Amino acid sequence: MADPLKSAYGPDVVRRIARGLAAADASFRADAFEADALDGFDALELMPRVHRIAEALQRHLPSDYPRAIGVLLASLQTTGQARPASPMAAFLYLPHTMYVARHAGDAAHFELSMQALHALTQRSTAEYAIRPFIERHPERTLARLRQWTADDNEHVRRLVSEGTRPRLPWAARLREFQRDPAPVLALLERLKDDPSEYVRRSVANNLNDIGKDHPALLLATCGRWLDGEQLDGAQLPAPRRVLVCHALRTLLKQCDPQALALLGFGGRTTLAIREIAIEPREPRIGERLRIAIELRNDGQWTLRVLADLRIHYVKADGSVQPRVFRLQSLELSPGQRRTLRKTVSLQQMTTRRHYPGTHRIELLLNGDAHALGEFVLHPSERDRSDPRP
Repeated sequence: MADPLKSAYGPDVVRRIARGLAAADASFRADAFEADALDGFDALELMPRVHRIAEALQRHLPSDYPRAIGVLLASLQTTGQARPASPMAAFLYLPHTMYVARHAGDAAHFELSMQALHALTQRSTAEYAIRPFIERHPERTLARLRQWTADDNEHVRRLVSEGTRPRLPWAARLREFQRDPAPVLALLERLKDDPSEYVRRSVANNLNDIGKDHPALLLATCGRWLDGEQLDGAQLPAPRRVLVCHALRTLLKQCDPQALALLGFGGRTTLAIREIAIEPREPRIGERLRIAIELRNDGQWTLRVLADLRIHYVKADGSVQPRVFRLQSLELSPGQRRTLRKTVSLQQMTTRRHYPGTHRIELLLNGDAHALGEFVLHPSERDRSDPRP
């Protein structure tokens, strides 16, 4: 299956970067840069393509680093608006940030590199490029990140939370922060009520990373952030609760009782499952599965419930692997009914492969599992001769 991100990051990106650099510096040899960057380019995946362009920048920009940074930043003015509307367009500037990252060991030009990343992250993201500086110059970089928590630009503030994620996707882990996340938490404390949802969601992602290594610390932090704090005499802001919910998502999918209780979803419920519809019961790979569940509160008290769907996917070797899908949080008064619906794609994906076999489905109510039934997945029409069961 083709990677849509890789496909969108083709040779035209290299040519656009070359045009921008040539416009910023008449001595820049755009043709030689393009030939160098595109050598073997088609065989590379997305991030290796980014690094290949950064390597070519290293070879073709001026050898004097301050002068090279001047050319690099000047080229930004020739390649479009300050923040591209398309998320993919932001990848245009990732090689620029990676070029800066290649000079993380140059302590003499630390300030220049920070200025460059501050400018570049407003065009793209420097979350990958800041990490070598954290590892090589931890005190200086953390001090700069602390300053940036108050920056006027939301992309700079997001760099603080996203760049310090211990388990940032597509990046090497920050092992020191995995061991001791205290420096990261100190930064997140300053961003937890950031006016930008973009930043707050990054804070939640960072907390979720921390929780994978330190679940007790994540629970304690979220509990403190939710523990009746007042802000300037006002009630706890609703966005912070949303942040905490997202930060706890891994523990919630694991039905962790402390995480559920923190959000008010503790204990078993008296909800009754009245109707279950699973259609089709024997789908083929590539189709869609539609699930509907009707719930009714048969108790005497209003119930607050977190409802999730868990599907036990069959793997290639015949074993099963559960995956949890969030449905919604519910508040049902006595006698009230509610129908939950979920459509699940059975298309083959880069992140999830489907295999024929019997798949069990469960409904999780505050972490308590209720069997809903099963469906039998068959090979697609194209692969119907597949001998696997």
